[in-house]
Amino acid sequence: MTEHAATPRRGDHPAAHAPGPQTTETMTGAQSLIRSLEAVGADTVFGIPGGAILPAYDPLMDSTKVRHILVRHEQGAGHAATGYAQATGRVGVCMATSGPGATNLVTPIADAYMDSVPIVAITGQVASKAIGTDAFQEADICGITMPITKHNYLVTDPAEIPRVIAEAFHIAATGRPGPVLVDIAKDALQAQTVFRWPVEAALPGYRPVTKPHAKQIREAAKLLVNAKRPVLYVGGGVLKANAGAELRILAELTGAPVVTTLMAIGVFPDSHPQHLGMPGMHGSVPAVTALQKTDLLFTLGARFDDRVTGKLDSFAPSAKVVHADIDPAEIGKNRPADVPIVGDAREVLADLIVAVQAEFDAGHRGDYTEWWTRLNEWKKTYPLGYEPAPEGQLSPQQVIERIGQLVGPDAIYAAGVGQHQMWASQFIQFEKPATWLNSGGAGTMGYAVPAAMGAKAGKPDVPVWAIDGDGCFQMTNQELTTCTLNNLPIKVAVINNGSLGMVRQWQTLFYNQRYSNTVLHSGPGHDGVEPPAQGTRIPDFVLLSEAMGAVGLRCERPEDLDDVIKQAMEINDRPVVIDFIVHQDAMVWPMVAAGTSNDEIQFARGARPDFGDDLD
Repeated sequence: MTEHAATPRRGDHPAAHAPGPQTTETMTGAQSLIRSLEAVGADTVFGIPGGAILPAYDPLMDSTKVRHILVRHEQGAGHAATGYAQATGRVGVCMATSGPGATNLVTPIADAYMDSVPIVAITGQVASKAIGTDAFQEADICGITMPITKHNYLVTDPAEIPRVIAEAFHIAATGRPGPVLVDIAKDALQAQTVFRWPVEAALPGYRPVTKPHAKQIREAAKLLVNAKRPVLYVGGGVLKANAGAELRILAELTGAPVVTTLMAIGVFPDSHPQHLGMPGMHGSVPAVTALQKTDLLFTLGARFDDRVTGKLDSFAPSAKVVHADIDPAEIGKNRPADVPIVGDAREVLADLIVAVQAEFDAGHRGDYTEWWTRLNEWKKTYPLGYEPAPEGQLSPQQVIERIGQLVGPDAIYAAGVGQHQMWASQFIQFEKPATWLNSGGAGTMGYAVPAAMGAKAGKPDVPVWAIDGDGCFQMTNQELTTCTLNNLPIKVAVINNGSLGMVRQWQTLFYNQRYSNTVLHSGPGHDGVEPPAQGTRIPDFVLLSEAMGAVGLRCERPEDLDDVIKQAMEINDRPVVIDFIVHQDAMVWPMVAAGTSNDEIQFARGARPDFGDDLD
């Protein structure tokens, strides 16, 4: 399998109804399904067979174009499809049987929905005459997933399979991307049908707006050049539109500062002098504060979620708002927009560049000198940092930062959810789009390993590292077996502090250090304050990893850190897991406590920034 030559922009997909000779052939519905997947350009499917979907697995065995990767849990299949989609820009595909197989996909489908990731989930269903009878392994997966899919289908007529597959891929990839579920009755897979391709799409009500309104673009450009303290608030929509180049042109043309949300990391280089970092609950002080002090929130492909805004009614209190998004439902949902713009981020940015240049040509140019003086003071005074670990112990931030430095910005990094996720977003320097994969909206523990697996399947020539926590790792580590058997040599860095770290941090700060059920290495009757003695690790991640065919390494001392990372980098014939034993009292800073104003940001425990200016 070869690496894709280029990452397509959002909406690129093989034409379901491209001109050409009509293909008609008699075959089973199952054969029609596989032929349809080939026709839309799917090259990788992650899944597990079972009774209702089994008819599809027989012709899948004969396909020379579609690779099937047998996962160990359906949740792994869904997250792998997401990781594949995020890394490649193509639609990810997962497949499962009816009942529990399908319901095990619910979490990754919800995850993809929250983060606007294009995946198609194909599930088997009981025979059409048995639907609604509580048949063995029956579940109404269409009903279950209706709130968390962009669209879904129940197919009982085999003749509908090609059209439905073509539509599913089109819907998943265009407009605001998202998951589409295709549930196919077993008898529809078994019945004879006439396969027809190309197909005629039947989506009269689906017309995503991609081209922005010219008047709104002109109004936005005027606000930008007249603002004194603008901020380009950049969300994941810019990354999904493959609009990083256009964003950089606009930023450098205007000189405005840029903040990138958790889902947009990498779309604008971390090293760029105009980049202030990530906003939000654990964002940088300059990024969070710039949004609070700005007079113009220039919002591109972001959704004003609570982790960014903090207490909503205190967010950016003096700012006018330009809000550009491909999904009109997002505009004004949380914060009214003075200038709403509906359109694809790449189209919006391209038009804005022209409009801003026209303002410049007319003699209208923003002067942000005083604004940058303040911003640079904040960047200098409140940089990201961390306290060193106790003597002889590893700091988790140091581990993650060093991985980023040694592995470099060309690799793909997938993170689980929790402290390690935030530290990875803070201390790995991201310079390129589609190199940072994480579960942002849903916050799904267990995401990292299968997502890294999917990314490696889509980008086999790129190093892929999963930065995981010991809690997250224990949810989906069985996919290491899948990686071993399918030549997907990912690297997994387990940041092992013996606890559910982010929950423990909240217990430290808000629950009087009552560590109820967050210690992972001890059972009832143990307070779990001290880590277990050598030889009593439960589970022992090194032995566990080796049992699944991976190389297991452990690092406990700072002086061994570089050598262990380099050793892992040199192993490329199987997965590698490094168990980094880190001290358990490290916390993620800066922090805005949930439900409070971003003005309450702390850059360390009990320490709030003092900006000392008239904007406070």
